[in-house]
Amino acid sequence: MATANDPFQFQEFEEAGNLLEANRDATTISIEDDDVKPEKQKRAAGLNPSGGDDEDTLPYDDQTELLSGQQKSAPFWTFEYYQKFFDVETHHVKERIIGSVLPWPGKNFVQVHLRRNPDLYGPFWICTTLVFAIAISGNISNFLMHLGKPNYKYTPEFRKVTIAATAIFTYAWLVPLALWGFLLWRNNKIMNLVSYSFMEIICVYGYSLSIYIPAVVLWILPFEWLRWCTIVVALCLSGSVLVMTLWPAVREDHPKVIVAILSAVVLFNILLAVGCKAYFFSRPEPALPVDIPAATVVNKTSSLT
Repeated sequence: MATANDPFQFQEFEEAGNLLEANRDATTISIEDDDVKPEKQKRAAGLNPSGGDDEDTLPYDDQTELLSGQQKSAPFWTFEYYQKFFDVETHHVKERIIGSVLPWPGKNFVQVHLRRNPDLYGPFWICTTLVFAIAISGNISNFLMHLGKPNYKYTPEFRKVTIAATAIFTYAWLVPLALWGFLLWRNNKIMNLVSYSFMEIICVYGYSLSIYIPAVVLWILPFEWLRWCTIVVALCLSGSVLVMTLWPAVREDHPKVIVAILSAVVLFNILLAVGCKAYFFSRPEPALPVDIPAATVVNKTSSLT
């Protein structure tokens, strides 16, 4: 049997107060919750437990809303709403331009390049650059075609800038608006697996015009075969971007509706290219022979007699 002084025998400890009275030099350790203890120390020191000033404890300030993702969206008629569409990196714009100039079969422009993050910075500057490229190239082409004629006097046609801006921005904004409204109406009748927002369609249309900028510059050369070749190449590249992007959004629809939508997209693209070529780069009219006044002929005959 175990003796009374057996160290391995189970013993019941006394209360903590009696133990402290028996040995007053003993060291005691108080174990508290790690989260509670700093708060008690801060409250004892008269500080805010949250670690900030009273002014920083506002429940809903701008910084809190941004960090929590609860920032209120601005109305679409304000500049704040469109500000996020101009917040884009340069390399993203470069990749989207390259993707629109060199489309790859089977790759959707929205899914590969936009990734549900459309921008208006690239489409805006592409359309603006194309407007000035058409107007300037048209003036230079007109000057080169009439160069060397004795009665020709060059006068810059600034009205071409206004006409080009009207045509380009109408195509880049109103056509996507009509297309988006029609797709939205069809989605209410037939649930398509893929749907695009208005900004995504505008972004696709804006970047699809980038191929026309180098084509318009080549139109300065007075060769009709070169102009028509560049038109065909630009139409194929630009139209393929639009068709391959819109195909997933319409493939579940009726075949006649699919043909009508895609045909309208291609037709408007052709009208824009051919219309710009015909108006801004038309061939000069042949010079008409100068009519000799009848009185001069009579005077000459009378003098001979």
